[in-house]
Amino acid sequence: METTANQYEYSYLDSNPVHHHDYLISPLLKLLSQEKLSSQAKPRVLDLGCGNGSLSHLIAQQGYEVVGVEDSEQGVAIARRSFPDCHFIQASIYELPYAQLENSFDIVLSAEVIEHLLYPRELVRAAKKCLKPNGRLILTTPYHGYLKNLVLAVSGKMDTHFNPLWDGGHVKFFSVSTLTQLLETENYRNIKFKFSGRTPFLWKSMLCYSFPGLS
Repeated sequence: METTANQYEYSYLDSNPVHHHDYLISPLLKLLSQEKLSSQAKPRVLDLGCGNGSLSHLIAQQGYEVVGVEDSEQGVAIARRSFPDCHFIQASIYELPYAQLENSFDIVLSAEVIEHLLYPRELVRAAKKCLKPNGRLILTTPYHGYLKNLVLAVSGKMDTHFNPLWDGGHVKFFSVSTLTQLLETENYRNIKFKFSGRTPFLWKSMLCYSFPGLS
């Protein structure tokens, strides 16, 4: 009998890259390469909310050691079957197996995940626990700003963009200001942004990278 957790988990049908890879991959790999250039060892990347593993696999192909964590049993099964070059763990971001992950990674990446979380602060806290000293967090999430929201309102596309009928969809909508505030309250420093997709100030997503400070 199907459990409630399985009934409402995020569904993955195959191992194909998801749509946001089209505009995120290039700037994301450039951010990752900064760590690779500054490190003599093979950098370790933790992909939090790795979905079907397709992004983890792409990163591993660039010469990184990648561990992916995903809550969806279906997603992890597809990832393990399709991408043996990565290690995948089934776990919730809210309940990570820190015995395996704590203080172990040069980079923690979470791509287009934080907007799905009711408690996004927990992702930022979890990432800090998993990073090595001087490690770096990279977050990507859909961009929201005044001009983009105004265009959505004027064009009548608000219901489509903020669709409440998308099961498992977005529940948090970040601007540069609010994501910066979240990171600062959790003692992250040197917070920087890049943007991707579409035209300036109507961007599809933003990429944020920062370093945790001392607690």
